Amino acid sequence: MTRLFFLHVPILLLWTLFKLVEGTDSSYHDQVVRDFLKEDQGSGHTNNWAVLVCSSRYWFNYRHMANTLGMYRTVKRLGIPDSNIILMLADDVSCNARNRFPASVYSNGRRNLDLYGENIEVDYRGYEVTVENFLRLLTGRVEPSVPRSKRLLTDEKSNVFVYMTGHGGAEFLKFQDNEEISAFDIADAFEQMWQKKRYHEIFFMIDTCQANTMYSKFYSPNILATGSSELGESSYSYENDADIGVAVIDRYTHLVLSYLENINKTSRSTMQQLFDAYDFNRMRSHAGVRTDLFKRDPSKVLLTEFFGGIAQADIVAAEDVIDAQRFVDQSSSGRVALNLQQAAERGEVTAILPQGLVLARGNLDNFTRTWVGAVCIMVLITLSYFLG
Repeated sequence: MTRLFFLHVPILLLWTLFKLVEGTDSSYHDQVVRDFLKEDQGSGHTNNWAVLVCSSRYWFNYRHMANTLGMYRTVKRLGIPDSNIILMLADDVSCNARNRFPASVYSNGRRNLDLYGENIEVDYRGYEVTVENFLRLLTGRVEPSVPRSKRLLTDEKSNVFVYMTGHGGAEFLKFQDNEEISAFDIADAFEQMWQKKRYHEIFFMIDTCQANTMYSKFYSPNILATGSSELGESSYSYENDADIGVAVIDRYTHLVLSYLENINKTSRSTMQQLFDAYDFNRMRSHAGVRTDLFKRDPSKVLLTEFFGGIAQADIVAAEDVIDAQRFVDQSSSGRVALNLQQAAERGEVTAILPQGLVLARGNLDNFTRTWVGAVCIMVLITLSYFLG
């Protein structure tokens, strides 16, 4: 009886240890998954769009086209696909007879990066860049014949980045030296978008003379706006190229693009950090920011929430996943679970992190059970030896 008692006590203790470790491990894993999902929620949006507008034309406005193409390259690099980018461009510079570098557009005198390249998709070109088409694009009031590539297919979960550059003045921006769009026009277009549930949040950026007046009339919610210059100020060019013969980029856009060049898709840099980087000595103008319509603190808004793409995290049952490759195969065949947060709270999930790491609860628990089980067997063998 004494030997039997001494044999049962260690077994009970080991079994208790096994359950404690298993419970702690599962709780820790579930918390990791929940924390990841909570952190990834951000503003609650599910897709990002960019509307990039160069309202100028003619050779001497080369820099405005370079501004827009530089922004186009940046949002693509950070993950927004061409299908979610609307590019409005006169497109009369790359093949202009005065261009010494045909089919190319550069933003600095070193000419080490061709912004035009081979992977550019211009949606509105030449005389299609009009005030009417821009407003129709925003509000969704397009003709039935307009192809999907020329439509802003946003919804109430869309974050929209609107960038504009060209020649302007107090509360107006010129379109191709032919017509003007006013601050009231854009404000009313954004209000229509809000009423029709065409956006979740908007980030409006404009580089032109007296740019800050262009967002002064906004009145719709969830809009964050910034501009290159105050009322009465000009927005200046940054660099001239002697071979091209004109200025190749504006100071404000150059500063923004230089800052964005240092971030990647997983960057934690915020909007406020970008705004703090504004420097009068570099821009020769006072850039402005309007936040009163925006319900979130810019210091907590990631740049990638507007400039980047959305990385989807799919949740599937743990027993259905062996490794990341199998997960990819399952996802491509449409075998994914919905309602991620509830699945995480039930503890029935596996989370795929952005780096491709698989957090499988089932796999983690199996490892724990194997380890504790091996310890139990070793202890039992030892006890049997001494008590036998």
